[in-house]
Amino acid sequence: MTDYNIIKITTSGAVTTVSFNVPNLTIDQGLEQISQQISDLIKNQKPKNLLIDFTGVKFFSSQALGILIDTKKKLSAQKGNVIISGINPQLYRVFKITNLDKIFKFYPDAQSAINDLQKT
Repeated sequence: MTDYNIIKITTSGAVTTVSFNVPNLTIDQGLEQISQQISDLIKNQKPKNLLIDFTGVKFFSSQALGILIDTKKKLSAQKGNVIISGINPQLYRVFKITNLDKIFKFYPDAQSAINDLQKT
């Protein structure tokens, strides 16, 4: 487990999970640092399944969506997947409005995602 204060990275089998230690994902809350850490993770560890767990996140800026899209592009180039869990209904609406709900797979919580992904 790696803890960068803002994010926590854990690995369970074929699933690497990024979770957040802050309720708001904005530039003021270290979004650039989060982006760099996720990029480094993809480059160095090349995870097959990257689970982004939004449990406890109450707000994110549009830049956070950009990071997710960029992360998906980078991981897809390596034949990897980006999965999202624990997102609250208000934030999920943003994914629906922007049609991003069609490019990401969502799970109600991290454990459900890990259990499902371990089967593959």
